[in-house]
Amino acid sequence: MALKVIGAGMGRTGTASLKVALEAVGYGPCYHMTEVLKNPASIGDWIHAAEGRGDWDKIFDGYASTVDNPGCNYWRELAAHYPEAKVILTTRDPEKWFESTNETIHSAEFARFMRHSPFGEMIQKTMWDRMQNRMQDRAHMVEFFNRHAADVIGAIPAERLLVYQVSDGWEPLCEFLRVPVPSVDFPKINSRDETKQMLAGLMAGGGGQMSEEAMGKAARELHGG
Repeated sequence: MALKVIGAGMGRTGTASLKVALEAVGYGPCYHMTEVLKNPASIGDWIHAAEGRGDWDKIFDGYASTVDNPGCNYWRELAAHYPEAKVILTTRDPEKWFESTNETIHSAEFARFMRHSPFGEMIQKTMWDRMQNRMQDRAHMVEFFNRHAADVIGAIPAERLLVYQVSDGWEPLCEFLRVPVPSVDFPKINSRDETKQMLAGLMAGGGGQMSEEAMGKAARELHGG
């Protein structure tokens, strides 16, 4: 199965909600950071990708779409490898994005915790290196976010790209994908407070270390499986 949708939006731009939405309209399974956490055997594959040796067909075997980290950092490579795939750039106010990440996935406390986990090297090479390890630097990260969006918009043809905020709901997404609008509400997954609580629970339960088992359990809780 070749990827049909490539999510180029950064984490904390509604990617968890988009994952559920894509699966609801027939573009699943959808790859997300939670898939990495549930399957630590993929760590090495992502390290190879960060080193310029990505085996995309192996990583995304069985998946119809991808969103969130680490895939969003390789949108250019994925768009070239899967030329028929559509690209979705999820976005939001850059300042609010920074505040959200700074309190959750990029907080200094959680970053320290992750560095001592089995996933530390993979996250360093696929995410933090690109951010120059300046995740708590507001000006740097806002500029990083804006540059990322500009690069995607500048590189992907307009007819292949949807610039999208999940708050816009089903209509623009379904029009872009040419699928019917579902009769259910658009999913709202992993609010800032929910994510903070989940990460705090992981750190409290991990005793300063992040086991593969604990990460897999957290990933399953995020999406109910």
